[in-house]
Amino acid sequence: QVQLVESGGGLVQAGDSLRLSCAASGRTFSRYAMAWFRQAPGKEREIVATINSSGSTTYYADSVKGRFTISRDNAKNTGYLQMNSLKLEDTAIYYCAARASAMLATVDGLYEYWGQGTQVTVSS
Repeated sequence: QVQLVESGGGLVQAGDSLRLSCAASGRTFSRYAMAWFRQAPGKEREIVATINSSGSTTYYADSVKGRFTISRDNAKNTGYLQMNSLKLEDTAIYYCAARASAMLATVDGLYEYWGQGTQVTVSS
């Protein structure tokens, strides 16, 4: 069982940066792939980025490639999403997710564990 708690969201201006954190409980986090998803008002939840259990492999949605960086520190049981050059369209609730597999995945249905979400709002 893994519990996830996100933090770091907030209100920023376009072009600013934010770093989201995902603190995981339990000793198995280092064996789990994790991901960041987001859901904007009136839209479906979508993958933002995902990383395998060791941190050696990552995947990014085209919309954030080159601007966002996913990482993890297994010694601290924490995952991160560094978001640079934020755009208005990045406004959403961001969710951290983990799955009981070392392999990353881009489909939300493959993730068993979810955080409560953190709001990111980008203003002009």
